[in-house]
Formats: sequence, structure tokens, C-alpha cells
Amino acid sequence: MTADSLRAQAHRQPTSGGSRGRARRAEMKIGVIGAGNIGGNLTRRLTALGHDVSVANSRGPETLAALAEETGATPVRAEEAARGAEVVVVTVPLKAVPDLPSGLLDGAAEGVAVIDTGNYYPQQRDGRIAAIEDEGLTESRWTERQLGHPVVKAFNGTYAADLLERPRAAGDPDRMALPVASDDAAAKAKVRALIDELGFDTVDAGGIDDSWRQQPGAPVYGLQAGADAVARALAEAGPERSADFRG
Repeated sequence: MTADSLRAQAHRQPTSGGSRGRARRAEMKIGVIGAGNIGGNLTRRLTALGHDVSVANSRGPETLAALAEETGATPVRAEEAARGAEVVVVTVPLKAVPDLPSGLLDGAAEGVAVIDTGNYYPQQRDGRIAAIEDEGLTESRWTERQLGHPVVKAFNGTYAADLLERPRAAGDPDRMALPVASDDAAAKAKVRALIDELGFDTVDAGGIDDSWRQQPGAPVYGLQAGADAVARALAEAGPERSADFRG
């Protein structure tokens, strides 16, 4: 995948009609599993946009009372978060993914898009995962196998504060872009439209086997820049995982 092809994909943005100053697309039911920095701020933004958000964590809905009061989101158990959802955000530490309830997505809406925000931090948090280290799976391919469902990798290199502080209207020269990878074209389009509604451009980063381009240590990871710069960073990435992020 070259820088030119990534730049071309970057400018083929799906239209949601939801950026500031435009009519927003229809309300969706969204489940957020994980209420840390990313999950909490996505809950804040998505509810502010009018979506029906259910949010869960590992400690139970009673621990989410303050977030629910602040945002209007519905606190639920993890096994309930995906019920009827058109989009489910899985934003838990990678090591916790196998511990998610089995059948997590069984009650989701047909064609549900599952967003994986996860990163593999073997030295810092997750321990060594053999399938990633020895088989060469990308972290999101490994997560797909745990969930039994295709995922869309997004928000993994995004600072949580940027979700609140950096949204911009479409066409704003300071609008940030986020890389998005998935094998599921329909789910990817749905997620790109939702990110547009949140106030960010997107760059199509390819399939899940290409998502190493946005993993920790890659040039795009943590990059706060527009679509062209994000496309260049994706193209410049190498498949070798940096020493800081190997187990």
C-alpha cells in the first residue's frame, strides 16, 4: 500500500451528514464495553450527538452511576451492552478480551459493526500473547478470534482528550484524521461515517492484516494530523514491531 493510494482512499470519505453545521444522521443504538479514558469520552460524545448509548465495564453498572448521570447513557452489565446495538465499541485492555462474556454479540442488530480500540502492550500491561508474537497475528485479528466476529480497528492511537477537544467541522484545515482498518466493507463504512459525525476525517488503512500500520510504535500512532499526513505515516510504517512493544 503506497502513500498515493492511501491518500486517494483518505479523500473518499463516506458522508454522514453529521458534522457540525449539518443535519445529523439518524440516532443509533450503540454499546460501549469499557468505560476507561477512551470508552468514557466516546460515551460522552456519542450521547451528546443523540445516540442511545449503553455502557458497561468489568465492575458492574452500579459503578457507572456518575457517568450515566453526566451523559444520559444507560449503565448495563457487559453481556447486555450489545443488545440491539448497531455499533459496539470494545475498549478494554487486550489481556481482558478473552474474559468478556461468551455470546457477547449474540443479541446485537444484524450487521453490527464492532469497533476494536485495543493495543498490545506486552511489557507494560498485557503480558506475552503467543499468537501475536509467534504466529504474527495483528492484535485486532487476535481480538476477532476471541470475539468470533469481524472488527473495525479505530481509535487505538487516538488520545482520549482529543475526542473532546479536537472535533472540527468537515473542511476545517485543522481537522484531524484517524486510520480505520477492517475486512468488512459495510462495517468500515458505518464506522467511518460515525467518526465523521464525531468531527474527524478518516483514512482507510486497509484490512485487519494491514492494521499493524497503526499499532503502538508505528508512525501514525498518536499522530494528531490531517488525512494526507496520516496517509503518509501509514505508508511509512514497517511490519516489525518496535522493541518497546514486543514480549
